[in-house]
Amino acid sequence: MSIKPDKWIRRMAEQHGMIEPFEPGQVKMRDGEKLVSYGTSSYGYDVRCAREFKIFTNINSTIVDPKAFDPTSFVDVEADVCIIPPNSFALARTVEYFRIPRDVLVVCLGKSTYARCGIIVNVTPLEPEWEGHVTLEFSNTTPLPAKIYANEGVAQMLFFESDESCETSYRDRGGKYQGQQGVTLPRT
Repeated sequence: MSIKPDKWIRRMAEQHGMIEPFEPGQVKMRDGEKLVSYGTSSYGYDVRCAREFKIFTNINSTIVDPKAFDPTSFVDVEADVCIIPPNSFALARTVEYFRIPRDVLVVCLGKSTYARCGIIVNVTPLEPEWEGHVTLEFSNTTPLPAKIYANEGVAQMLFFESDESCETSYRDRGGKYQGQQGVTLPRT
């Protein structure tokens, strides 16, 4: 198994629809304004988050239970910037829609720009033959409010291609997050 370079990522996106919409290079500026970069890098792809956010709130004082998650634990926000309260978190989704090949595993990692501000992106895999918008979780580990910018880079995807295809893919086993479109809460 090896990590895949920029030319492989471009080929898979452009010829096989692995990433849509797709940016073949690194975008660092828009209309003269500096951005947190997104697009294809040497050995990865930096994704953007969309304008849809779910910000965690404890106003209902419920227990966080992944088997019986209470959707009222979040406040929905649609904006160009998301302010995450101190010591809290928010969910968002990628702008990009992914279609992962059967012989590929993708690992999502946070970008250092955010990590240096105390904002951590959960490390998560995109399994073989999974497809959809990736739901991202941002933890604000600081005692101060923190900003996340929509339509700018927030995480990097690393692509690992196996020497052979897996016996059972995410699609084969009917994975519960297959084809997700928006910010998706925990499912059991």
